[in-house]
Amino acid sequence: MPVTSVRIALPRRPRQQGRIRLGAITALLVLAIGLASAYWLISQPPRVERRPPPEVPPPVVDVIEAIRGPAAPQIHGYGRVLAERETRLASRVAGRLEAFAPGVIPGRVVDAGEPLLHIDDSDYRLAVRAAQAELAQAEAERATERGEQLRAQSEYQSFGRELPAERRALVLREPQLRAAEAGVERARIALEQAELDLARTQLASPYQAMIQERLVGSGSEISAGTELLHLVDIAHFWVQLSLPGDALTWIDAGQTEGDVANGAEVRLTSRGWPAGAERQGQVLSVLPALDEGGLQAQLLVQVDDPLALNSDGPALRLGDLLRAEVIANPRDDLFALPAQALRPGDEVWRLDDEDRLRRARVEVQHRGEDQVLISAGLEAGERIVVSNLGQPRDGMQLRPRTLGSTELATLLGDAEDES
Repeated sequence: MPVTSVRIALPRRPRQQGRIRLGAITALLVLAIGLASAYWLISQPPRVERRPPPEVPPPVVDVIEAIRGPAAPQIHGYGRVLAERETRLASRVAGRLEAFAPGVIPGRVVDAGEPLLHIDDSDYRLAVRAAQAELAQAEAERATERGEQLRAQSEYQSFGRELPAERRALVLREPQLRAAEAGVERARIALEQAELDLARTQLASPYQAMIQERLVGSGSEISAGTELLHLVDIAHFWVQLSLPGDALTWIDAGQTEGDVANGAEVRLTSRGWPAGAERQGQVLSVLPALDEGGLQAQLLVQVDDPLALNSDGPALRLGDLLRAEVIANPRDDLFALPAQALRPGDEVWRLDDEDRLRRARVEVQHRGEDQVLISAGLEAGERIVVSNLGQPRDGMQLRPRTLGSTELATLLGDAEDES
């Protein structure tokens, strides 16, 4: 019989274990190399290449040219609109108020002499007729007495004797004639008074006015002296301004005689008006008392045609708050600079010929919100710095930029106010 051989394959365990040991050693070696490299990188100080710092350019500043000449401050203030003349129209006679005239409504304008209201005049017409009758009777009595005097004079002449003056006057009835003439005069005065009372039942406007308020209603029984209408004269309004006290030295207050405004010109604006709208007024007087705070002076400004009935422009309303710009009197040899050009300690910064900062102490004549007026400490043509610097040093180099006329006007507050 054939013999069958059988081969049994056994696993090669020693070779596989050798491969595992080699992989572990390799991993440990790589880890050790990585740790060593990381330690070396961390332990080495950084190497920074030192370069010279770049040159910092000088700061750019805005400059303006100092110009000497006539200059005036900008004087601004606020004021309330007041009525120059107000009238509470009252009745001179008693009676029943029948009706107001058409158009006599608060807020309406009436002309001078225009009828405003009518009081029942029945009693006053009767009084006129009675006075006319009294006058006719008095005139008749005077005529009768004149006839008696002619008769007495004829009898005296026929008597043929001269009497003393006193007796002659009695004989000729001269006292009786004077009494009759006095009666006629009294009757005539009574008639004039009755006619005057009748005329007073019709009330007219004493001047061109605006109806402010009706104080009674139609049909009311009124007595003499009862106030009926509140009128406001519209020929002029006043604006009472409050200004700093030192501003008065720059303002022409006009003459103190008369009620005609001939002082400084005043430009008035209001937030409620259209953009660019303004009204013109003139200073009428300076009030003797300061305002309630005691720090500001008060001026009266007169505005003609305040309701703009005969001119173009917005109408003024009583009680409105207006912003005013008073045109001051200019003075010679002054420098007008923006307010930010003045530094603490009354100093300004100027640039020399090498564009370096130099400090100059100046004498200030006026300090305003937008501009200052300087009388000494500068020379015409010098360049004045109007920009701010973080750390200004005397002699530091700067780069100037000259402002244009529009920018300069904005700084000085001369640009048109769009508010």
